[in-house]
Amino acid sequence: MALQLQRGARRLLLHIGGSARAFSGNPRLRVLLDMDGVIADFEGGFLKKYRQKFPNEPFISLEDRRGFWVSTQYGELRGDLCDKAISIWESKNFFLELEPLPGSVEAVKAMATMENTDVFICTSPIKHYAHCPYEKYAWVEKHLGPDFLEKVILTRDKTVVSGDILIDDKPDILGVEPNPSWEHVLFTACHNKHLRASSTQRRLLSWADDWRGVLESKR
Repeated sequence: MALQLQRGARRLLLHIGGSARAFSGNPRLRVLLDMDGVIADFEGGFLKKYRQKFPNEPFISLEDRRGFWVSTQYGELRGDLCDKAISIWESKNFFLELEPLPGSVEAVKAMATMENTDVFICTSPIKHYAHCPYEKYAWVEKHLGPDFLEKVILTRDKTVVSGDILIDDKPDILGVEPNPSWEHVLFTACHNKHLRASSTQRRLLSWADDWRGVLESKR
């Protein structure tokens, strides 16, 4: 009974804009940052390498991207293009060679120096794991420094990770936990910019947007 009341109170705080941190009395803010599409330019890197590998195949410009799954939209364009798209991010050095999104590295480093703030990279590796997990760690070390390697969380299910805020470009983040502890702040990307604004979900338009204000609103 006590556990049910505690969970109910926690959900109430989340509903009214507070956080599980406020209920627990923990003064530290825990920020979870997605990697691909939030810090690293997955979409731009994919399109560049796709056109290099398949110069005579049709492609989808960033302006015309719709839907989170790149392979799904390419498969709708032509059936065999789905597997060709997948082959790009399954290839060696794809994740390692992604460019940072404008302002992302500077923002993450600044965020990590904020008082009473813990920042983690919370990223989902692809199932074809020959290169991806290693390259994600190598990318973090290259762009954010070796100390940030302690802040990397690889998981296929982000709902089980505890935090106050998750900044992620995926519109719907589902998993085994129906009521994650974090507020999902949608990071605007080429594939989700056309989605209608939601009254229950905040957006971060880019790293030039007021990300500090978003974090401070959760304290």
